[in-house]
Amino acid sequence: MNLTATQTDAVQELLNIGVGRAASMLADMMQSPIRLQVPFVKLFTAKEIKEGLDGFDQKIKAIVELGFRGPFSGTAALLFPTESASKLVAALTGEELEDDDLDALTVGTLTEVGNIVMNGVMGSISNFIEGHIEYTVPTYIEDTVESILAARNSADEANILLAQARFLIEDMQLEGDIMLVFEGDSLNAFLNAIELDVTNEG
Repeated sequence: MNLTATQTDAVQELLNIGVGRAASMLADMMQSPIRLQVPFVKLFTAKEIKEGLDGFDQKIKAIVELGFRGPFSGTAALLFPTESASKLVAALTGEELEDDDLDALTVGTLTEVGNIVMNGVMGSISNFIEGHIEYTVPTYIEDTVESILAARNSADEANILLAQARFLIEDMQLEGDIMLVFEGDSLNAFLNAIELDVTNEG
């Protein structure tokens, strides 16, 4: 199963809107311009996770994730390299961290940032489908992208839609990723919603 050009364009546009809103909120918090890169959107199976993630840095990252459910379900995540995470927390709290170890202050701060940013993204999706989406409480973990995707999709036959956009906090030389992963039948529900919206607009 492959995404059509229409589906790919629609997902990219939707992600651009959501990430743009999230980046605006984050820029206000940081008081620093944020530059967005074009989203990466790819459909692959659980077996293809590793080779499908060639474009990702597979070092351990500071990750805030939340699950969502409604017409479709999945996981939204905000990811920072641990060094960027430490710099971000120092900028927001005024506390200079001596190393990259993430203590309770750091975890709490990053969780709040992740909650704000991901709600901006999911709000865009909710508006798009004109439906209600429920969220889980954000959780903080340290892991690689490959590991968190593998944990969400244990079935080798599962189809996974990975939508990722990168943002750069220019004044501080920080970078992070926002990812949306739609799982199982939720993928078809999401793609059907896209097709219906495009058809209605046409």
